[in-house]
Amino acid sequence: MACGSGGASSEFDQNVSKWNDANISHYRMQVGVSCFCPFADINPITVEVRDGQIVSMVGANGAEVLDTDPVYVTLSQYANVDSLLTWLGEALANADKVEVTYDATYGFPTSVAVDYITEATDDEIWIDVSNFEVLE
Repeated sequence: MACGSGGASSEFDQNVSKWNDANISHYRMQVGVSCFCPFADINPITVEVRDGQIVSMVGANGAEVLDTDPVYVTLSQYANVDSLLTWLGEALANADKVEVTYDATYGFPTSVAVDYITEATDDEIWIDVSNFEVLE
């Protein structure tokens, strides 16, 4: 869906509530981050999250992304659902164009395309979440 109206905010709020109501504390997912960024070679990353904290982040190349890695801070804002929703809420409020699709069951974003300034070049970012798995 394209955003910029109150309807987008309402849909966002409904999906945040759906995610919160699911009360999932331990999960794994793959996250692809596409942008004009230096870490395209490790996409998608596989992330395990427990109690809102990133337990592990492994690139498609098989290498673990450690918290000492220069790209860790950037990737971590998309690497757990709570952080992803926070970022998405800010994008909905500030970007010129946002397109988002949500998971029908849990409400997390499965596909996000953000164009912060439609007249600018190289400011777009795309996030794809796949292979979401609730862990015990």
